[in-house]
Amino acid sequence: MQRRSFLKYTTTSLAGACLLPAALTAKTDWHTYKDLVIGHGTHRYKIDMNWGALDARYYPVNDCHEMVQDRQGRIILLTNHTKNNVIVYDKKGRLLEVWGTEYPGAHGLTLSEEGGEEFLYICDNNRHEVIKTTMKGQVVQVYSYPKSTGKYQKIEEFIPTESAVAPNGDVYVADGYGAQYITQYSQDGKVLNIFGGRGEGDQYFDNAHGIALETRFDEPSLLITARQRNQVKRFTLDGTLQKVIDLPGANICRPVIHGDHLYFATLVSRSSGNTPSGFVCILNEKDELVSAPGANKPTYKDGDLQESYQTLKVFQHPHDVCIDEDENLYVAQWNSGKTYPIKLLRID
Repeated sequence: MQRRSFLKYTTTSLAGACLLPAALTAKTDWHTYKDLVIGHGTHRYKIDMNWGALDARYYPVNDCHEMVQDRQGRIILLTNHTKNNVIVYDKKGRLLEVWGTEYPGAHGLTLSEEGGEEFLYICDNNRHEVIKTTMKGQVVQVYSYPKSTGKYQKIEEFIPTESAVAPNGDVYVADGYGAQYITQYSQDGKVLNIFGGRGEGDQYFDNAHGIALETRFDEPSLLITARQRNQVKRFTLDGTLQKVIDLPGANICRPVIHGDHLYFATLVSRSSGNTPSGFVCILNEKDELVSAPGANKPTYKDGDLQESYQTLKVFQHPHDVCIDEDENLYVAQWNSGKTYPIKLLRID
C-alpha cells in the first residue's frame, strides 16, 4: 500500500493546478455553465464545473467511478487510474490525500460504519473480487467469486460492480458486468445466498449495475438497478422481489439514498445510444421522479412516467452521485475525457 498525503508534494504543485491549461486540469467550458441553474421543482442546482480540478501530472484520473462522504465530511473519489485509485477531497474540492495503486478495475465504492469504525468496500472488475479496506487503505477482507454456489465455472465470470452492507454485517455484491447474480456473504466472506441472475422476468437482471441498502422504511431492504431495462428493483434481504420502479429512458447506475430521496447518476439517455447524454435522477419517498438535472422536466401521463432524456450538455457519462449534508451533489463521470467530478450547489 502506497498512501501518499498531498502534503508530501509541494504547495507549488497544488497552486499550479489553477494556472495550468485546460488540457492538464481536464476541465473545460466552465464559463458556459457558470450561472446556469438545472433541475426541477424543489431540487435545483448551480453548476461548478471546476470543483476538484487537480494537476493531472501528479493526480491523474481515468474513469471517475464512484464517490462517498465519510463522517468527517471528506469526499472520497474512486478512479481506476492506478497512480492514485482513491482521491480524498474536502467539500471545497481541495486535495487532502491520495492512496491506492493496486486496483486496475476499481469500480464500486461503498462506505460502511461497523462497530464505530468506517470501512470502504472496493469492487474491482479486473481482479474479480471485492476488497474491504480501512479508511487508510489497509486490506481487511477479500470477497472472491462465489464458486461454492455452482453458478460460476471460473473467476473471470464474476465481474462485481457494487456492494451493500446490511445492518447485521452481511455483504451483498452485485455482479453487474458478469452473470448478473446478487451474492450474499457473511462479514468474514462465507457465501450465504445467491439470487437473481440473467433472465427475462422481473426477478432477474440485465446489467445489475448498482445495489444499495434501502433504509427509508420500517424494514431494511435492497435496491438493485437493472440498468439496461431502465429500472430499479426493491428486494427483501433474502432475495424476494417486492417492487419494480420504471425510469423510462434512463440508464441508471447505483441507487444513493439521502434523507427521504433517492438519487441516481444516469449514464446515458436511452434514445441517444452510447453517446455522451447523461443526467441525474432524483426520486421522492413515493418513488416518483421529481427532478432530473440535465434532462427534461419529469412528466407523468395517466400515472406513467414519460421518457427522460438529456436536454443540456452539462454531463457526458455520469456514473455516480454523492450528496453532502447541505444537499449539494458531486457527480463522478465515466469515459468523459478524464475529467474530475462536477459539483452541483443546491439552491432550493
